[in-house]
This record gives sequence, structure tokens and C-alpha cells, in this order.
Amino acid sequence: MRKSRVDSVTLEPAGEDEGWLDLEKIAQVAVTSEDPNYPIEAALTRRASAEAVEGWRAGGPGEQSIRLVFDAPQRIRRILLRFEETECERTQEFSLRWRPEMNERAQEIVRQQWNFSPVGAPTEIEDYKVNIENVGVMELIINPDISQPDCIATLAQWRIA
Repeated sequence: MRKSRVDSVTLEPAGEDEGWLDLEKIAQVAVTSEDPNYPIEAALTRRASAEAVEGWRAGGPGEQSIRLVFDAPQRIRRILLRFEETECERTQEFSLRWRPEMNERAQEIVRQQWNFSPVGAPTEIEDYKVNIENVGVMELIINPDISQPDCIATLAQWRIA
């Protein structure tokens, strides 16, 4: 059996970077809103500092969209998403989709719901092995609570390899 040790903080195999794409260098990001204290860069980059905020938080309630537009088409093999909710119970739904170019029809990779409970289930981790060629745009749509319109969307981490 092959195994590797996983760092529980970063959720990446210890000793290797899995070929994570440097999104800061190869893509532009568009987001519907963001809390200035929790910018989208905090979820997309691997910067580490004592003052670093972990993750993105929407600037207001309701459904949110995070769109990555790659400078050049990419081959995607793995997508890692981590969501955290430590304040309230809610049922989140997200959809992850891609397209070769902005004006082309989006193709859904996954649609997932998760019931957050700060005491029992504060973290959702989704780790998808995929094989998608010619990805020009990747989009994450988050509905923070399918039953309450006033919840705030969050994203702790988004990695792509």
C-alpha cells in the first residue's frame, strides 16, 4: 500500500506541492464581492505570515461567484476546495464549472451540498481528481444557505493542479 503523510493545516501531502498552479501568476480573478478583511487572495495563494487571514469572505449575503480566467488554457488534474463555518448552522450548495473560453457554454464539474454545524461539522473538504483539457475559465458559485438568504459565503482554500 502506498501512503503519504498529510499536513492537517494545509491539506497538502507533506514534502511535495502536488503541482499546484500559481494562480496569482497565471490567472485573473473576478469575484462578486469580498470583505476587505478577507480578500479572495487569502483563499487562492499559499502565502504564510503571522498576520495572514485564512480564506475569503463575501462582502454581503446571498449567492456569490468566484471566476478564474486563465492567461493560457490549462490542463486540470486536481481541484481542492475547503470551506469552514464556525459561527452558524447552514446548508451550503456550491457548483464548480469550467469552459474553454468566456463566451462558451459552461460545463458543470460538480454540484454539492453540505450541512455546516459549528459544533459537529465546521469543515467541508472536497478533493476532486479530474482530467480536463483546455480550461480557460473556472467558476465557483456558492449559495451559502439554501434556506436563508442572509448568510455570508466563505471559502477557506481553493487549489488547482
